[in-house]
Amino acid sequence: MLKNMVLSITLGLTSITAFAHNLTLNQPVPAVTVTDKGELLLNDNKFSYQKWSSTELPGKVRTIQHIAGRSSAKEMNDPLIQALKAADLPHDNYQTTSIVNTDDAIFGTSAFVRSSIESSKKEFPWSQFIVDSNGVVKAAWELKPDSSAIIVLDKNGNVKFVKDGKLTNEEVTQVLSLIKEELKQ
Repeated sequence: MLKNMVLSITLGLTSITAFAHNLTLNQPVPAVTVTDKGELLLNDNKFSYQKWSSTELPGKVRTIQHIAGRSSAKEMNDPLIQALKAADLPHDNYQTTSIVNTDDAIFGTSAFVRSSIESSKKEFPWSQFIVDSNGVVKAAWELKPDSSAIIVLDKNGNVKFVKDGKLTNEEVTQVLSLIKEELKQ
């Protein structure tokens, strides 16, 4: 009896921590606006920032990668990012949005993180890069620190897949299939 009770409590707590985010399938992400830095723009080889809001997400199928501003978080779901690059998805109907929480960077590395984001914007100008200097997205969506979350949205901005943490190989395949299916809609 005691063994079953301990197991039930343990499983209950595990599911709470495993699904700590507040993102709900078939619903939009909770509204949030990034005003300090925000969306990185590249015009005439010059960088600038503009305020960004999650209410701008509908219109394209998209993968959101929310990552802590540290290399370990970036590497966590790199297999998916490499698979997305290889898939050569249509830029008119699909976009990857990378939200980098520079508030969750190792002390003293924020400038290096922003430089890396700028290099990525030059390499992939059709992708969207959001620099979140205050961690407002992480807070609004209740995401884990030091992590990488993957969220797939349909063209209406509704969540179709979400995981806060490292994707398995099967989940990478599932995400790619889901994106391709959503692009047919």
